[in-house]
Parts: sequence; C-alpha cells; structure tokens
Amino acid sequence: MAGKAIPKFETDKASNVPLWVQLRDRFVFLISSGYYEPDEQLPSVRKFAAENHVSLNTVSKAFMALEREGYIVTRHGSGAYVRGKQVGDDCVSEIDIMTEDYVRSCLERGAGIDDIPRFVSEVIARLKAESGEEGESSHVQS
Repeated sequence: MAGKAIPKFETDKASNVPLWVQLRDRFVFLISSGYYEPDEQLPSVRKFAAENHVSLNTVSKAFMALEREGYIVTRHGSGAYVRGKQVGDDCVSEIDIMTEDYVRSCLERGAGIDDIPRFVSEVIARLKAESGEEGESSHVQS
C-alpha cells in the first residue's frame, strides 16, 4: 500500500448485517468521505485481513462487491484502487446511494427483495397520475 495507515475495522456483532457487507460499507464510507482519493491504492486483501483479524474470503468478497458497484478497480498484479472520477459520476453515485438506502430500508422492514420493484412501480404510477402524465413521457422513468 502507498503509505496511508490501514484503517481499523470494528464489527458490530449484534447486527444482522453480514461481516463482508459491514466491511464493504466501511470502505464505501472511507471512499465517499475522501479518506481514500480517486486512483489511490487500497490495502491488499491479505494485509487488511491480517491486520484486522478478518478472513481472507470475507475481505475478498467485500472487495469484489466494491468493484462490481464501481467504487474500485482491480489492476491485476498491482492491487485495488479507488475508481477515478468519470463524467456524470456525482449524479449517478448519489442516486445509487439513495436507491441502496431505500432497498436496505425496505428489507429491514420485512419486504421481500422481489416486492421492491413493485413498490417503485406503484409510486411512479401514482406520481404520473398526480401530475397528469399518465400517458405521456415524463422525467420519471419506470
């Protein structure tokens, strides 16, 4: 790693949130808050796992999720880096964060994952009806 101290990771043992998700969320916070900057190298999976007493598989799963969600990129033979800014990122990432918060909130309240698109469709239909845009194209897309 470049030189920044590896942040300590404390688990919430009382939480129903899996450890890899807690780790992923912590890295999202560290990236979003600017602790890690675009193009900055993250600690290696092995080093992070060893220093935080977390299984290699857990850290690896969190890093794979971070890459899949666009927070990091893996450069084979070099490590994981915070994804550099792309045109339109600010809007997309803010919407992604809001959407993820909504989905998590629904799940915490007992909704099934397959119910959530229906909830969204119902709200979109109601908003279209309220604005008189039922048959027209609008800024709200389903």
